[in-house]
Amino acid sequence: EGAPNRVGPNLWNVVGRPAAAVEGFNYSPPMREFAEAGNVWDEEHLDEYLANPRAYVPGTTMTYAGVRNDDSRANLIGYLATQSE
Repeated sequence: EGAPNRVGPNLWNVVGRPAAAVEGFNYSPPMREFAEAGNVWDEEHLDEYLANPRAYVPGTTMTYAGVRNDDSRANLIGYLATQSE
């Protein structure tokens, strides 16, 4: 909590947060478009994005290749859910 943005935005409270909503982070235009469509980082969106960020939000500047293993993604999302108020 309270950590600065780095390569990506701070992930505190990411589960349930609207996409591209961290103040002060310079999101790519495709991610801003994704957010403007009303997308929220719920478990379904996080699962799809974490599996393959570039396929889920084409044109994103996210360089992370993704987590291919379903169980690993579920565990990661579960962990992220604990990193909130």
